[in-house]
Amino acid sequence: MAPAVLVASRLMMHGGSSSSSLLTQTHPWISRQHHLPTLRTLARSQKQQAWPQLSTDCAFSNSCCILGSNSSSSVFLPSLVSLRSRRRSSLRNQDSPWVSRGSIASGVINGSDAAAIGGDDSGNSGKPAAVWEGVKPLPFVVSVGVGLALRYLVPKPVAVTTQAWQLLAIFLSTITGLVLSPLPVGAWAFLGLTMAVVTKTLTFGAAFGAFTNDVIWLIVISFFFARGFVKTGLGDRIATYFVKMLGKSTLGLSYGLVVSEALLAPAMPSTTARAGGVFLPIIKSLSLSAGSRPNDKSSKKLGSYLVQSQFQSAGNSSALFLTAAAQNLLCLKLAQELGVAISNPWVSWFKAASVPAFTALLTTPLLLYKIFPPEIKETPEAPAAAEKKLQAMGPITPNEWSMVSTMLLAVTLWVFGEKLGIASVVAAMLGLCILLLLGVLNWDDCLSEKSAWDTLTWFAVLVGMAGNLSSLGLVKWMSDGVAKSLASFSLSWPAAFGVLQTTYFLSHYLFASQTGHVGALFSAFLAMQVAAGVPAALAALTLAYNTNLFGALTHYSSGQAAVYFGSGYVELKDVFRLGATCAIWNVLVWSVVGGIWWKVIGLY
Repeated sequence: MAPAVLVASRLMMHGGSSSSSLLTQTHPWISRQHHLPTLRTLARSQKQQAWPQLSTDCAFSNSCCILGSNSSSSVFLPSLVSLRSRRRSSLRNQDSPWVSRGSIASGVINGSDAAAIGGDDSGNSGKPAAVWEGVKPLPFVVSVGVGLALRYLVPKPVAVTTQAWQLLAIFLSTITGLVLSPLPVGAWAFLGLTMAVVTKTLTFGAAFGAFTNDVIWLIVISFFFARGFVKTGLGDRIATYFVKMLGKSTLGLSYGLVVSEALLAPAMPSTTARAGGVFLPIIKSLSLSAGSRPNDKSSKKLGSYLVQSQFQSAGNSSALFLTAAAQNLLCLKLAQELGVAISNPWVSWFKAASVPAFTALLTTPLLLYKIFPPEIKETPEAPAAAEKKLQAMGPITPNEWSMVSTMLLAVTLWVFGEKLGIASVVAAMLGLCILLLLGVLNWDDCLSEKSAWDTLTWFAVLVGMAGNLSSLGLVKWMSDGVAKSLASFSLSWPAAFGVLQTTYFLSHYLFASQTGHVGALFSAFLAMQVAAGVPAALAALTLAYNTNLFGALTHYSSGQAAVYFGSGYVELKDVFRLGATCAIWNVLVWSVVGGIWWKVIGLY
């Protein structure tokens, strides 16, 4: 049977901010059953006549479609995108001078796989094999087993109530499931919440109380803002402007992309959305036009450096603003549950992060330029290409102007809202209402943003359980125990601060989700530091900053990590090597520069 050619579509964002799984070719531990059902659906929907038209009716880039809605269970799948779909996309390759038809990349599926997805290349339709879509047995057994072992095999401390111990068992099972993914994140979180109610560990009101949390709704509305940037094409336009201004050299091109992401970050709170919806398509277009192809030796010409520079800098962009990443808001909410309140949070966050974040953003592209240099050093054609693309995009549309003005209003209210008596979530609600009234977004856009509703579910579950554990006294009991242990070593609070922050950072090698890491460890590490005498605001903010900085450690450490690794421009060995190198650099910058700055502003 002749091989059937399946051309991977333009990267279309339907997923959330954090980490995702890749195809079997990228992550060998993912079986075909994860993505074949979707391929079958796509193949059947195209029918026989679609296959001969691939070369003329579709626009493609060698990337993947992000499906799913959470940070640990999304799967990157190839798909077909029609010309009409391409026109709707903000990533207008048909108008872009950077991508020629000759640079279209394709992947080949063998005959057996073609049959498995609904037929072969001759048009014969095959009966799809039944695939189990329920819980994954081994992750399910392990996740449940962790909770049962704690509940029934580990003796309950005398100072802890039975209710608190039982809730801890359910919480640990939930966290383990978020990492191992026996079910999608939202579904598993709901299962854990249900068990807390069924076992009468929590009342219905206590279990669902966090669903009215203002911070969680701020996160949800922020996802809608991100969708507006992609839908209107405003994010693509802003990035292209910076390519035009700074793109004469490879280093300048890198700085242009990094700076544009930093500017987009406060209003586009998903690193995965920024990576997949804006920056990777631009990087791929620039690289292909320079003869730098993915999964090829030529990738070192330009693409590898640009991808790594953007990837390693993204964490600092996310750490710069409170609203630049969903996990930032979760960190502050968990800190508040422990009694650590940050006054005027948006301003306080930016003030403390500004100097170390800007320092890291300015030095990271240069560091990578020295230790991972591109073969092409000059890109004189990039500004002209960007200018041509901007001309093809036409003047700024009314919807883009509406998006700009609405986000300026929202950011202004986030900055001055405390003085005006307007909460951050209320400012976001006003912004969303304006976008709906002006037609920039419609309600179907909001309903189809599955990542937002999924985030509402599992964030609320984590926040609710963490809050109940704190109110039941368990967190205080744990932190007091650790504090006594640290005191036995006669550690000063700066020493305890360094040990605990480093441990929190390095433990991310064990996690495939930044938000999952926050849910599992943030509260405990914050409580331990406060108990050891670390200033509360310093401990909370630095843990939150680290949550962004370790997002580039590995190819599975965050949503953007999976996006950039899936591009085909980076090798696994380079991801780990450069991830560790840049992590050391970030720690040095934030420790030295940040430490001096935090002393100046009175954070300790």
